[in-house]
Amino acid sequence: MATPLTDQEKRKQISIRGIVGVENVSEVKKGFNRHLHFTLVKDRNVATQRDYFFALAHTVRDHLVGRWIRTQQFYYEADPKRVYYLSLEFYMGRTLENTMINLGLQNACDEAIYQLGLDIEDLEEMEEDAGLGNGGLGRLAACFLDSMATLGLAAYGYGIRYEYGIFNQKIREGWQVEEADDWLRHGNPWEKARPEYMLPVHFYGRVEQTREGSKWVDTQVVLAMPYDTPIPGYMNNTVNTMRLWSARAPNDFNLRDFNIGDYIQAVLNRNLAENITRVLYPNDNFFEGKELRLKQEYFVVAATLQDIIRRFKACKKVSPGASTSFDTFPDKVAIQLNDTHPAMAIPELMRILVDIEKLPWDKAWDITKKTFAYTNHTVLPEALERWPVHLMENLLPRHLQIIYEINQKHLDKMAALFPGDMDRIRRMSLIEEDGGKKINMAHLCIVGSHAVNGVAQIHSNIIKKDVFRDFSELEPDKFQNKTNGITPRRWLLLCNAGLAELIAETIGEDYVKDLSQLKKLINFVDNDNFIRDVAKVKQDNKVKFAQYLEKEYKVKINASSMFDVHVKRIHEYKRQLLNCLHIITMYNRIKKDPTAPFVPRTVIIGGKAAPGYHMAKTIIKLITSVGEVVNSDPAVGNKLKVIFLENYRVSLAEKVIPATDLSEQISTAGTEASGTGNMKFMLNGALTIGTMDGANVEMAEEAGEENLFIFGMRVEDVAELDKKGYDAREYYNELPELKHVIDQIKSGFFSPKQPDLFNDVINMLFNHDRFKVFADYEAYVKCQERVSKLYKNPKEWTKMVIKNIAASGKFSSDRTIKEYAQEIWGVAPTDLKIPPPNEPREAIEETAKAVKPKKV
Repeated sequence: MATPLTDQEKRKQISIRGIVGVENVSEVKKGFNRHLHFTLVKDRNVATQRDYFFALAHTVRDHLVGRWIRTQQFYYEADPKRVYYLSLEFYMGRTLENTMINLGLQNACDEAIYQLGLDIEDLEEMEEDAGLGNGGLGRLAACFLDSMATLGLAAYGYGIRYEYGIFNQKIREGWQVEEADDWLRHGNPWEKARPEYMLPVHFYGRVEQTREGSKWVDTQVVLAMPYDTPIPGYMNNTVNTMRLWSARAPNDFNLRDFNIGDYIQAVLNRNLAENITRVLYPNDNFFEGKELRLKQEYFVVAATLQDIIRRFKACKKVSPGASTSFDTFPDKVAIQLNDTHPAMAIPELMRILVDIEKLPWDKAWDITKKTFAYTNHTVLPEALERWPVHLMENLLPRHLQIIYEINQKHLDKMAALFPGDMDRIRRMSLIEEDGGKKINMAHLCIVGSHAVNGVAQIHSNIIKKDVFRDFSELEPDKFQNKTNGITPRRWLLLCNAGLAELIAETIGEDYVKDLSQLKKLINFVDNDNFIRDVAKVKQDNKVKFAQYLEKEYKVKINASSMFDVHVKRIHEYKRQLLNCLHIITMYNRIKKDPTAPFVPRTVIIGGKAAPGYHMAKTIIKLITSVGEVVNSDPAVGNKLKVIFLENYRVSLAEKVIPATDLSEQISTAGTEASGTGNMKFMLNGALTIGTMDGANVEMAEEAGEENLFIFGMRVEDVAELDKKGYDAREYYNELPELKHVIDQIKSGFFSPKQPDLFNDVINMLFNHDRFKVFADYEAYVKCQERVSKLYKNPKEWTKMVIKNIAASGKFSSDRTIKEYAQEIWGVAPTDLKIPPPNEPREAIEETAKAVKPKKV
């Protein structure tokens, strides 16, 4: 149970955890008891822990609601340009603690819950993760929403309210088993359904040419029901909205069945429509060309664009009865496409402007291009979306016509610029002819947007020089870089309170909204007291996490061992296999000479494999099999332990990241677009072992390459090896330790009951390893030896940790969003505080007047 804070602790924590006034505490207690009684209809005799969580969540939500309404009133009065972030994934995790932090309620809630005889940590653990994302792309969207609210931008997140989020992963006999993530079964205290804003979305049908233009007729209608979730900024009274759409069948759905008397079947068939938002596709970096997925993609953009246009038309500046001119649309609306998943927004806006609003094509196209911007998240060819034309023709016939028209005008332009260069024209077409006609969605996004960005400097360069070279040669100014970031509110204040408070004591609390201030910590790199305090925070986090691991996995953890952590989606390019080969190498070294000095390690690997990805699932089985052998070998003792973290998700990341010593970021150079896990570890005082890939490159620039453990091939080395031809056998024959490891796996040393269990892994490593694991093995093992050597010197290790934390300011999502705002969206961040709910409505109007639109 949480102990009450001493006066000194309260003084220490007041800044970043909020004020503990007697009135605040009694207000929280009152709200808690009221909700337990009136909302949950329980008393303390029968209430469960979950009831207590809901009572606290509703109490905290009460503090959001006034600010939420106020924010919308303020936007109505000030009429700023609005930013719409369209993403098929928002990996939000839990909301309670994040909301308490951003509203400055954390201490008051801690104290109130303690006085009620409950433990706030136990209540926080009752909350289900909102797992509406697969990994990096969806979590980035969540961090961006936090930063947009904190920077006072009038921004909205739009996505899908999946009934089932990313599956829950169970490990049974070493294999991944998927279970449905029924995250809504107990209800969601944070969302508000808005049936009054329900909108129709059309599918199928055919196109009629009439005198007034094209008409899309005989369509099937599905209704989009919005659910709104408040997104609070940090201590600025701004509460923005994430609006997620849920599919509903209209009441007359399949009435034909009803008319022939099969009323029951007609009602049951409603499910077909509602399936659209039933489940998140559990694929990361892999395109699945299924009709249901295309339906999801179109469903979210069709509903969202209707909403955006409704809001644009309802704007205060439009006089009643006057027809809306769309000339000002791009001045009032910026739409960011988070990867190609919402790309159908481009032909959909064209359809609305041309078919419904009756704008001439060229004018509509000009508006569309000025409105949209596109973020690319991957260079892996299997991840790029290419929709079969026959699928689009059936599901969205009018959109296919529009895409053909866009393509024709685009190709005419190319033919005029590059006469006779048929090869270039073929490469730049939106329609690919090889192996059945397909629409290249990335090309559609590039042609239909005014800005295209990658998510780390190296990734943006690859996009320009390689993947989209023809386009960037044509319009070099369109291509930009926006290095990803993470929100310091969740990824420091929430998950690592000890470190957050230590930093606040040392340099003041302003860093929470301006992470670049962490640079000041460099002045304390030789301060013995600070070094000791940083090391103590890390050790406390490790002890706490070790207790969690022992409880969950029944493995005795040496809390003074190095916590070596590799958590991310399981994918060949992320090279969990390379890590696994190193574990076996360490094991073999211990077995060969059990008395030799060895720096103890606890290797923790976690992540989900896409359900249909056989190789990734086999890699999990290999890791768990190696863990069984290592963890039960008495000769190894507490020198080496291997844990596969089950069901890695946001709330588990919040536990493991603050306890990590070594962060594994070991993808093959040129394959990881950016990564954001690498940033979270850096901010929380872990050192990085990694390749020069993604944002690792910029982390090394910020901290100095000597303060990261960089190893292996660079992008140009990989290209060189491709040219020469990669032969895995060369490395196998030249490196005795590698040969030994591979022979053990091949012979069934880790799978004695099924010696050929890992044949597919061995076959892949020798014959078609696109990610060249063996080529980096030797450099990786040597680099790991350097890691162990430094870890033996705790003071020097901690000094390097401090240098890393001090250099992590660039990787705040606040910085990323400022760059988007100024360089893509044409809006200005503001540190203006919206008047709180207890001030009169006039205060809103006064504040709105003070905000003169700034030209950026």
